[in-house]
Amino acid sequence: MNILLWIIQILLALVFLFAGGTKLFIPAEKLQAQAPPGAIHFPGWFLVFIGVCEVLGAIGLVLPGLTRTRKGLTALAAVGLTIIMIGAVVVTVMGLGILAAVPPLIVGLLCAFVAYERGVKHV
Repeated sequence: MNILLWIIQILLALVFLFAGGTKLFIPAEKLQAQAPPGAIHFPGWFLVFIGVCEVLGAIGLVLPGLTRTRKGLTALAAVGLTIIMIGAVVVTVMGLGILAAVPPLIVGLLCAFVAYERGVKHV
């Protein structure tokens, strides 16, 4: 189970590093211009905030386990990313429909699985 969790954590970290990095380094106007028709647009400051949260969450998924210190932070990072993905699912359903919300739903479920297995299950 530990190997499976590490694989999931690394893949999630890569996903969130890419998503957060995109929000941090590409201007909001360009991101919104690339969005599909019907997508909900957010202010630039909010995109930066979410980008920072995603990058920090990605680091939190792997760094505590690699350094073998404060391993409980991995579960907290996964909970935070789960909350972000709940918001992503809701916003995607409102703007683009249910089918488009499947990828963020799957990512959110994986985050919740990591949070459970790394934290709640062991308390």
